[in-house]
Amino acid sequence: MDYASLPSQVFLFRIFGGMNKDVRVRFAPSPTGGLHLGGVRTLLYNFLFARQYGGSFVLRIEDTDQSRYVPGAEEYIFKTMSWCGLEPDESPFHGGSFGPYRQSERKDIYRQYAEELVRSDKAYYAFDRPEELESMRNRLRTASRPSPQYDHQTRMDMRNSLSLTLEETQRLLEDNTPYTIRIRMPENETLRFNDLIRGEVSFNSSNIDDKVLLKADGMPTYHLAVVVDDHLMKISHVFRGEEWLPSAPVHILLWRWLFGEAKMPEWAHFPLILKPDGNGKLSKRDGERLGFPVFAMDWKDPKSNE
Repeated sequence: MDYASLPSQVFLFRIFGGMNKDVRVRFAPSPTGGLHLGGVRTLLYNFLFARQYGGSFVLRIEDTDQSRYVPGAEEYIFKTMSWCGLEPDESPFHGGSFGPYRQSERKDIYRQYAEELVRSDKAYYAFDRPEELESMRNRLRTASRPSPQYDHQTRMDMRNSLSLTLEETQRLLEDNTPYTIRIRMPENETLRFNDLIRGEVSFNSSNIDDKVLLKADGMPTYHLAVVVDDHLMKISHVFRGEEWLPSAPVHILLWRWLFGEAKMPEWAHFPLILKPDGNGKLSKRDGERLGFPVFAMDWKDPKSNE
């Protein structure tokens, strides 16, 4: 690819100034279907930033949600990257010093960090069954609170290691009762970080629910896995879409508690790619309706009968 022939805007990251650490960036798609053009944009900026600063570009497959896994999607993603001329330096296909590069192959790594958070009282075991969670939402639903959350207002009314005695919790664990591990979000704490695009962004922790970090099947959720992997893979900069901005306070706390906030990568959250009329996020349906591709290449969902 001839980078000099590209529009100068693609080099916007030069405004970030000199680097005081080795640049390592990652593109981390989930193999749940075709690669949206928004993903290709994120891929492109990661690749160009790594090349601009002589850094490493990593492809990591985030496949912890096995219920949404689509056969062939991972191979399709890599084929698309090759078609675009954007080859990673490290990946499940290239190898590297920080593997494995599929999260499903790193399952045993995440539990130790989740348990560390429980021991330090930053997370807790939650034994609630699905029907108990639904009952809580129905019981607390009001016009002003249409979607009650599992948070500092409700956690003590639920079945978890905060509301139960130590003996009750230990008995449930010994009986192999299914459980998740949830983060214990602090109350009324302002969490800030500097976004390379947006400047300072702040959140009030009381508005964030106690996200699940480790699922009942032992798989991590995105929140835990992304922080642990970015740390262990020494990622220096994270470029992602603004749909992940609401997750930032959870990630800030996990960085602070597990590794120290000073080690957190620098973040940049891209605006969404909108429909041609500017009204809402561009979707596959919009592409089909308006006659232009939304996926980077011709993707056919193997689950579809079409």
